[in-house]
Amino acid sequence: MLKQRRMVAEQVAGALFEAEAAIDAARSKTAALTGMMPALRKDAGASALIGQDAVERASQAIAALADARRAIVETHKELSIVQGQIGLGAVSVGDDGAKLSTVTEDRRTQRLLRPVRAA
Repeated sequence: MLKQRRMVAEQVAGALFEAEAAIDAARSKTAALTGMMPALRKDAGASALIGQDAVERASQAIAALADARRAIVETHKELSIVQGQIGLGAVSVGDDGAKLSTVTEDRRTQRLLRPVRAA
């Protein structure tokens, strides 16, 4: 039964990581498009009024993708709770062996890393 739960968790984690990467890629490409349009308009010698609506719509798309990123991060947090609920809290899940999240870890045992001062 534990093996089956782990296999399911691996599938969910893989889908989650793919969704996170897709949102990040969409944000990056949409930001590049949004930044490119005014520069190309200027290079073409067109008025600042030309393409303004398109720039505004692309900016709205970036805001929507930021909302989507926030939602997928919250999904990640919720899934880390589920991971603990099904008895996999101490198990690494995902292709890279990383924990799905550290939300279920005991915060009292976590230590912050600090840089060592140069000698």
